[in-house]
Amino acid sequence: MCGIVGVLTHAPANQTLYDALLLLQHRGQQAAGIATDNDSVFAMHKANGLVTDVFRTRNMRTLRGRAGIGHCSCAAYGPSCDEEAQPFYVNAPYGITLAHNGQVANGDALRRELSVTARRHINTPSDAEVLLNVLAHEVHAASQGESLSPAMLFTAIACLQRRVQGSYAAVAQVAGHGILAFRDPQGVRPLCLGVRAGANGEGEGNEYMFASESVALEGMGFAYVRDVAPGEAIYVSLDGQLHARQLSVQHGARPSAFEFVSLARPDSVIDGASVYAARLKLGELLAEQVRAQLDTGAIDVVMPFDDIARPAAIQLALKLGLDYREGFIQNRYPGRTFDLPPSAIVRKAVSQRVNAIGTEFNGKRILLVEDAIVDAASTRELVQLARQAGATWVALASTAPPVRRPKVYGVDWPARRKPASMGATHDDMRANVTADALVFQDLKALKAAIAGANPALRELEISCFE
Repeated sequence: MCGIVGVLTHAPANQTLYDALLLLQHRGQQAAGIATDNDSVFAMHKANGLVTDVFRTRNMRTLRGRAGIGHCSCAAYGPSCDEEAQPFYVNAPYGITLAHNGQVANGDALRRELSVTARRHINTPSDAEVLLNVLAHEVHAASQGESLSPAMLFTAIACLQRRVQGSYAAVAQVAGHGILAFRDPQGVRPLCLGVRAGANGEGEGNEYMFASESVALEGMGFAYVRDVAPGEAIYVSLDGQLHARQLSVQHGARPSAFEFVSLARPDSVIDGASVYAARLKLGELLAEQVRAQLDTGAIDVVMPFDDIARPAAIQLALKLGLDYREGFIQNRYPGRTFDLPPSAIVRKAVSQRVNAIGTEFNGKRILLVEDAIVDAASTRELVQLARQAGATWVALASTAPPVRRPKVYGVDWPARRKPASMGATHDDMRANVTADALVFQDLKALKAAIAGANPALRELEISCFE
């Protein structure tokens, strides 16, 4: 999961990009980067760390120009060094920078093709660098004997879509020409378009922003226009002319269900569906599973694991007529963890990030609500923290079904973070997280909850649950 943003404004774009990345920081805390275009000269700064750590005043001053793109990446896919952070840059043709959110399934094959047939060197393991070089190769092929035009760029992206397998949403800029945004034909990864009227009402043209989530648009004063359609490309030239073209047969968006379960901010709208509304419905439907599998009369209180699970936990408690309490308090500013073995890292990370209110646990039978169980180690630490705080019985309810396998078209986890439910029975999972009882959301209910937020979403990327 990553956050991407692209802007074309009348004023310097650096502050707008920085502020938008802060609004998307929940999508990635491992690395951040910004690239701007100032009279056909790119300036770029990127590094590992939070947005507030990566960019200092001296860095911002070098990021000149009124157009640019930005990126923040999460730890699961994040770079091992600053050079792997995004955006990436190639100098030919024209000069192109790109930032991308997604997973390229045939990345290894494309690397070999680019090396052998296009004589292009890929310097990092990043899928974004592969995607950028495929784009550059196709732009070069489409531009033979022609000057750069929207039609030529759309031809290049159509060829890219035929070559690249996987899920991707990307923003790119062509030096001295404009901003480009495109989305994979299935629409697995989110990307939306916003517009802001020219400043001061002095007849200036519109300003444009592309972002992973609508919350970034709204927070920066851009009006949400629409989502970039699956298989669509949109190009905004530096003079403010917007061009859009549908490049592949559109069968409707097929967004990753994980966006609604846990990835996106609750105040975002993705493909016409309110994330908050979907999470409320997830809690309501999960209550039916809890009622069918547990003795609800023996539950004293319902608590969320964290902010993500809160809407579902509140709705579940209301549906079951149970008390709702906040038992875990999150530290918004945890420190970093250095040179510890994995188990110690998990324990320290949990202790730094969460503290239990003992009076809310002591002598009580607790039902904890979590968005999804991916990493059993962190879930287990929180269950044990509840016991240490005095809970006499701890049940766990997940708003998502068991995560059975990683999948590049939706959410992918490296081998070191194999999904906890992979190859495990229900009893194995319950024992692994040390809960007294364990309830999962039904897959049919997951689909129904998201469809309830937007009935037009008939298809979802749910292969990691199957």
